[in-house]
Amino acid sequence: MTDQRPTGNPLWMAYQYVAMVLIPGLFFLICLGWLPFALLSRFLLPKRLGQRWGRYMIRDGFRTYLDLLSLCFSCRFDLSELDQLHDEGPLIIAANHPSLLDAVLIVSRLPNAVCVMKAALMDNIFFGAATRLAGYIRNNAPLAMILNSREALKDGAHLVIFPEGTRTEKFPLDTCTASTGLIASRTGIPVQTLLIEFSSPYMGKTRRYRPPELPLHCRIRLGRRFEPSSDVSAFTAELEAYFRAELSQKTPSTAALAI
Repeated sequence: MTDQRPTGNPLWMAYQYVAMVLIPGLFFLICLGWLPFALLSRFLLPKRLGQRWGRYMIRDGFRTYLDLLSLCFSCRFDLSELDQLHDEGPLIIAANHPSLLDAVLIVSRLPNAVCVMKAALMDNIFFGAATRLAGYIRNNAPLAMILNSREALKDGAHLVIFPEGTRTEKFPLDTCTASTGLIASRTGIPVQTLLIEFSSPYMGKTRRYRPPELPLHCRIRLGRRFEPSSDVSAFTAELEAYFRAELSQKTPSTAALAI
């Protein structure tokens, strides 16, 4: 049974424009609330303890945020398949990247997740202290990125990376970079793929100033697990081909998915 969208109703349209402001606004409020505690924790706690604490708080903050979206804006998130990874050892988690919500969705279910992030986000006043406390990894220096990723995986983390390097612009997938294959090759850790599906492309790279089509539905599926390869170019090509094949298929409607 699908949700009915009263698209011609002016009140409904106004509600969606209010949601366009409040959905990111709630996120910034949560980040702002954690900011002073993240700054203090980074200086007061030992590195490993601080990282664990920072990752735990980010996960709980993201879960709270998604709960608020479900309560206030009828958003539905089917993330249950991610729970299968909860107790697994170190993994490289590679996902497509249609929306700004992608990392929030993934990390909300993984207690020891470490994200490979844009350096600009790690330097951002709202996100920087929290991401540095949690031991997240910059993507702008390839050697440092590989070394830091290897250290995080050695400690048992789930390393979250988006092979496209940024949000998708040409759907279903942009060209994948070699970063995922390089990290897998240097660490010997397998790559678990995730397939992220949205009912509408909200917070995508080409729709950043358009209101969401509510109710919003999202599902994350576990995809194929790739073993590392010394041939990084071939690995990257195979990974990209897999994502394209899976994301180009017609999938069941997400309209009936529940949180």
